[in-house]
Amino acid sequence: MELGFLLGSIVKIAAIIAYFYGVLWVMSLPSRWLKIGGMVVAFGVIQLGLTKFGNFQLLNDFDSGLLFQACAMAMVALGLNLIYGFNGQFSLGQWGFYGIGAYTSADITYRWVNGDARGLIVVGVGTIVGAIILTAIGRLVKKIRGIPVLSAFTLYLIGTLAAGFIAVMVGRLLHPVFQPLLGTNLDPGVLAQGIPMQIMFFLAVIFAGIFAAEVSFLFGLPVLTLGSDYFGIATLGFTIVVNVLMINSDTVLPFPEMKGGRGMVGIPKLTTWFWAFLFLMLVVIVMRNILRSSTGRAIMSVREDETAAKAMGIDIAGSKLMAFVIGSLFAGMGGGIYAHFIGFLSPGSFDFLVSFNPLIIVVFGGLGSMTGTIVSSFGWLFFLEGMLRVLLGQMGTEAPTWRYVLYPITLLLMMLIRPQGLLGAVEWGFLKAKVVSTRPKKIPTPTDSPAVEV
Repeated sequence: MELGFLLGSIVKIAAIIAYFYGVLWVMSLPSRWLKIGGMVVAFGVIQLGLTKFGNFQLLNDFDSGLLFQACAMAMVALGLNLIYGFNGQFSLGQWGFYGIGAYTSADITYRWVNGDARGLIVVGVGTIVGAIILTAIGRLVKKIRGIPVLSAFTLYLIGTLAAGFIAVMVGRLLHPVFQPLLGTNLDPGVLAQGIPMQIMFFLAVIFAGIFAAEVSFLFGLPVLTLGSDYFGIATLGFTIVVNVLMINSDTVLPFPEMKGGRGMVGIPKLTTWFWAFLFLMLVVIVMRNILRSSTGRAIMSVREDETAAKAMGIDIAGSKLMAFVIGSLFAGMGGGIYAHFIGFLSPGSFDFLVSFNPLIIVVFGGLGSMTGTIVSSFGWLFFLEGMLRVLLGQMGTEAPTWRYVLYPITLLLMMLIRPQGLLGAVEWGFLKAKVVSTRPKKIPTPTDSPAVEV
């Protein structure tokens, strides 16, 4: 039985890697219709594997759980790779923003199915108004030369508090309008089922990601002035603070539905393969296009040499902050996907020890390689958390904890044998940089020289 499970797991890991190679190859096709058709086929292949035909199912519930978790982990790890691999800022705060996105989206949907629209309204209005206010303050700060970082941070903080106050007031005004259409958990209304519920879930994940990005903006504004090592320590402290707030969410924070350290239950399980595939592809496309733009080249130049980048007129602080915010946006969206698959959130899942997982995945796959991050994310979940955990579990009740010993050993061997990571700087298909052919220079000959008139 163990041998059959082992061989089956190896085949599944190889198949999922080949699957994403095919997806990235399809996305690189020149025809738009071929791309769309290929993506539909790619989605349908996994969907067929998840569909039950009588008693037969190619991908069982355990495999589908690993698949959804791997999609969420890939989104988190891609965001960290943008921050650390492409921008060069060592960060341990990605797991904190992952938790913020998970709890924020879960609270929105939990309130919605229980007849309370204030979660969606407050977070939605707050993020939109907050983005407008922060943009206006940013333009004002640029006009004031020599303004200290802490003074600018104070202005941004005041603007954020104002946006939060406006959002709460709007929520109180609009909640009675939506309440009759929501119903209750036992008797859902028109807006709490079917297509309206799916639209609400999409908005919850997007708003949760934007909220995590705005939190990262406020946190990163003063902290990014520190050096890379001190910045990593500060982000680790941020993750610990977020975890403590999760534990005390029903006492310190006004969210009794989160139940603090006992864990939040009753989260609607809305994550399907359609949503997981859609959001993962959205993250991949957005990140790839950013890296191919002038903004992305500025972000990568900071990693290579800050002094040279500054001499070329690149805003060093702005590039660091932008990479940090976008990476946190991806992590928040990944948290939303995870929360609505698992249906239960515990602060223990966002402990600072677990926060090293995305970092291990990024280093294992290769710093500065999107393909390596995607492959290692799925390989990490299917091999270490899937196959290895099950095999160790058959050896005894305490044996699965040994995987926490095997993780660092595996990473250490990888750093010694292949320090550039599993794929290094290799990219596949759609993610591969286009090779621009240059026309060879013509070497002038004596016969090509213009005639001189006497």
